[in-house]
Amino acid sequence: MDLVLIVVAPGQGAQSPGFLEPWLEDPDFAQRLGWLGTVADLDLVHYGTKADAETIRDTAIAQPLLVATGLVAALALFPHPADAFGKIGAVAGHSVGELTAAAGARAITAEQAMVLVRERGRAMARAAEATPTGMTAVLGGDADEVLAVLERHGLTPANVNAAGQVVAAGTTEQLQALADDPPAKARLSPLSVAGAFHTEHMAPAVDVMASLARGVSTHDARIPVISNADGTVVHDGRDVVRRIVRQVANPVRWDLCQETMTDLGVTGILEMPPAGTLTGIARRALKGVETFALKTPDQLDDARAFCEKHGESAHLDTSPTWRLLVSPTKGTFVRAEGAGEAASFAPETSIGVVRARREETPVNAPYGGSVVEWLVEDGDLVSPGQPLLRLHPDGVA
Repeated sequence: MDLVLIVVAPGQGAQSPGFLEPWLEDPDFAQRLGWLGTVADLDLVHYGTKADAETIRDTAIAQPLLVATGLVAALALFPHPADAFGKIGAVAGHSVGELTAAAGARAITAEQAMVLVRERGRAMARAAEATPTGMTAVLGGDADEVLAVLERHGLTPANVNAAGQVVAAGTTEQLQALADDPPAKARLSPLSVAGAFHTEHMAPAVDVMASLARGVSTHDARIPVISNADGTVVHDGRDVVRRIVRQVANPVRWDLCQETMTDLGVTGILEMPPAGTLTGIARRALKGVETFALKTPDQLDDARAFCEKHGESAHLDTSPTWRLLVSPTKGTFVRAEGAGEAASFAPETSIGVVRARREETPVNAPYGGSVVEWLVEDGDLVSPGQPLLRLHPDGVA
């Protein structure tokens, strides 16, 4: 049986007071965290060791703290990043963890991730101050009934993490209406967050992020990235960043991310620190998949052994002179009319669709270029992240 390792990064709420103390005993870790803290204009060493729970609950602090922790811990786990590229089948991050995943996959740099998360946290905090809003976990109940009740109260299912685990978000009045009229057989658990993240209330933060993102230079991901928006596998760095921007005001579909992990044949999931939340969801939703929650540095040797056990080379071509178009999802690949005979494609040209039972997902050539070779035939069954077409970018010698 093929083995597939997927590395995931947690989102806001995973942090706890003092969680970085054992990590900072390593001077290399402390120096790297200090550097990323300088980029983010925050004393992350202090916030990861001495600050109380209320302080690190602040969105503008929690988000940079989480991203920096994941990135520095990744270097502790893989001192030579090329080793990671040869072992990890895909990466995914929950909410702000998508920035950790994007930098880990080298779609953006660590410094770019820290600037983006700094401004993301600040902008989301400002947006949360505009209107009293919040979030409540809805656990259990019939899935369709839960969504119907949320719609009745004007709430957004901001996080759909797995069957029986939805997070509702909206104004305090809407959340109170939910508390007074909950779905049958569901348990409500208000969350300690600053606002209604991943809803229309965060639209001002999207504008801030979009403006910044236009100045970010990107690269094709060295490891496939699974998107929160819909579980799609993304390879184009520009698309990775665009999706991260839009995701600020749109729901996190972690359930669809996990479906894609299943499609990829995942056998092992390793969660970066502060770990536990996503591996907990995986244990309930992905039966038979082995998990590893990396919480403290004394687990690093065991974590490396876990990666050796499950890690096989991802099938992306990382040569800088070629670009691959990969399948965003599983299904049947259907070429666009005339695509098979074309010698080149202009940027954003459609090369076809991946047709599944419920929908069609378009596949475009974002950069364009000359056709080197087709790697699938019209009508072939494809899996998420599978290479479809090799292009030679225009203007590259």
